[in-house]
Amino acid sequence: MLGNVEVISEELIKPSSPTPHACRDLKLSLLDQLMPSIYVPLIFFYQNRSSCSNNIDPAKRSQHLKQSLSEVLTKFYPFAGRTNQNLSVDCNDSGALFVESRVHAHLSQALIQSTTIEEPNQYLPFEPFYASSKNNLMLGIQISFFECGGMAVGACISHKLADAMSFVTFMNAWAATCRGQADEVVQPDFELAGRLFPPANIPLTSYDFMSLEEKESLVTKRFVFDEEKLDALKQLASSAASGSSVKDPTRIEAVSALMWKNLSSTTQAKVDHKTNFLAYHGVNLRPKMSLPGDRLVFGNLAIATTALLTMSDQDDHDKEYCYDLVGLLRTAIRKINGEYIKHVQSGVPYLNTLENNIKERLAKQPMISCKFTSWCRFPVYEVDYGWGKPIWVATKVPPMKNCVIFLDSSCGDGIEAWANVVEDEMAMIPDELLSLATADSTARIHNQ
Repeated sequence: MLGNVEVISEELIKPSSPTPHACRDLKLSLLDQLMPSIYVPLIFFYQNRSSCSNNIDPAKRSQHLKQSLSEVLTKFYPFAGRTNQNLSVDCNDSGALFVESRVHAHLSQALIQSTTIEEPNQYLPFEPFYASSKNNLMLGIQISFFECGGMAVGACISHKLADAMSFVTFMNAWAATCRGQADEVVQPDFELAGRLFPPANIPLTSYDFMSLEEKESLVTKRFVFDEEKLDALKQLASSAASGSSVKDPTRIEAVSALMWKNLSSTTQAKVDHKTNFLAYHGVNLRPKMSLPGDRLVFGNLAIATTALLTMSDQDDHDKEYCYDLVGLLRTAIRKINGEYIKHVQSGVPYLNTLENNIKERLAKQPMISCKFTSWCRFPVYEVDYGWGKPIWVATKVPPMKNCVIFLDSSCGDGIEAWANVVEDEMAMIPDELLSLATADSTARIHNQ
């Protein structure tokens, strides 16, 4: 499929009305400052619901998308701005990137086995994880029209300005504007996050997490858990045989524990020494905070918590992995409570805690780490521009080993786990994981 996507045009879309001078300088919050300088990518695929592909005029549809994007940017004005180091966003109405392309194939040909894409980048406006050449853009959009009349909307949003929840909120706002329901779009509050989590008064450099990664060839695998397998997994995760202390695991707890166990044990099998298992898990702070109900708080309102499983030298190397991983994850996630959030809001003391935690982890080497983030229950399948809801929503995983993103499946009852696995470890993934999920290859990537 790669090579069949032809870029037709690129332009910057500016807000339809100028941003007031009082709103031109948006200070980043502490959580914004701590986010890496990458983009969060999503790709929405839409069928042609017309009986004839000739009824689809790409030029008219593209123009309508541009006009509605320009209109919604008046409310989401920081997306048309540019970052100012790691301090603020200059809301100068420079514009969001809009790319239009043609795919010389049908949608059914582009989606392998209905729901797998071989190369996500061809549907995105730029590479989301090595996009330093994009002149501090906050938002990039690519519209790709298929020969059958289907289309893809690929979007990259700066992680300095938004987490996945805020990202999806914007996409739904744009879609509502496009279908003529702009009056339903709530004006976001971009400043409240900065008041809740004041920026640090000391210089902060974005965490370049990819520079710490080993230069290994990775393959992105999509593990799909249907409703039946999720029920079986939850029972397994709460059984006495698993050693779990949690009798009512959530779907995400159960799937995260399974992925943690199997990805870690796969890497462990390659080395001849014992190691520690570390899990990073993203936590959405919104449900844990008393946010004003009459305002749409926008920005990064998520942090990562950690769970650690230590392996002692006395453990039997051949012993089956039966650890209380669900319990460790639940304890770590529930640690992010009101008191912890107050500590995050303290600023410098919290940064000192982060630094000490990093030192402690380095002291526990060797370490095998997995990184999890869940976008489940986010309304990605509600993004309807007036031509129907998406038949599938895809993403691209940051180029880190054992990095996993969870998304709802298109039917709404299952979970897709998008995981980066070292290519030569893929054949070593235990049967337990493969028996509970179907696995598809999406793309090969190489750390740069």
